Amino acid sequence: MRVYISIDMEGVAGVATFDQVVRGGHGYPRAQELMTGEANAAIAGAFDGGATEVLINDSHGTMDNLIHAELDQRARIIFGSPKLDCMAEGIDSNHDVALFIGYHAAAGSEGVMAHTYSSTFTEVRVNGEPVSEADVNALQAAAVGVPVGLLTGDDQICAAIQKTLPGIETVTVKRAHGYHAANSLSPTEAQRLIREAAANVVRKAKSYTLPAIPEMLNIEIDLPNMQAAEQASLIPHAERVGPRTVKLEAKTPAEAIAFVQVCYQFASTALKNLFLLANR
Repeated sequence: MRVYISIDMEGVAGVATFDQVVRGGHGYPRAQELMTGEANAAIAGAFDGGATEVLINDSHGTMDNLIHAELDQRARIIFGSPKLDCMAEGIDSNHDVALFIGYHAAAGSEGVMAHTYSSTFTEVRVNGEPVSEADVNALQAAAVGVPVGLLTGDDQICAAIQKTLPGIETVTVKRAHGYHAANSLSPTEAQRLIREAAANVVRKAKSYTLPAIPEMLNIEIDLPNMQAAEQASLIPHAERVGPRTVKLEAKTPAEAIAFVQVCYQFASTALKNLFLLANR
């Protein structure tokens, strides 16, 4: 029984502010501890449920946030960036089930630090529907035959994923009270619930079904400004369909994720240029 875990930070209990999720913030070391605690809870739960192998992918920001010396020694970890498949790096057909820990709501929706891959994107849509990172990563997991059995995070992403992935188990570790405000469980209680849920999901891993993958994924990204959209439109097969919107017809979830990552780089560069001009 092989288990794959993708862990983010914004959806972790006790985390709600920008200062906590960005390296250099005075709250970041504490958030690293909290993220590592939930990682260990998911790993322990997976083994409780019968896992023989666990692979965990650090999926937040620079993707080197987990404190390795404190991580459950039974798991292997993928870390660092950029990664070809981003938050779904390392998942393959050898895995039996995937767990998404510490996830958050989609860009343009309510939720603690809600965004889709980049806070610079105002919305990301697939075939006309707004999507979260969980939605896209679940498609990538399905593409290699792996169902997602568990998602943890705030009340907004938990409610949303139950609509797009019926039957998934969720653990709501906090309720959103704003973009940077939350009513959170204690880390100890959140980790207890995550461990229990992970064990339950792994025990019944064979019962989960895969979501249908559309033949074509028309992915649209609303970028922060026109410069970013101009640059992104240079990507082969991409089309600029609005002043700040670019579109690509992706044949696979992996291709959609690659498009997102390149657009992220263009958006970051465009915003840095604006900052430099404003401070000349």
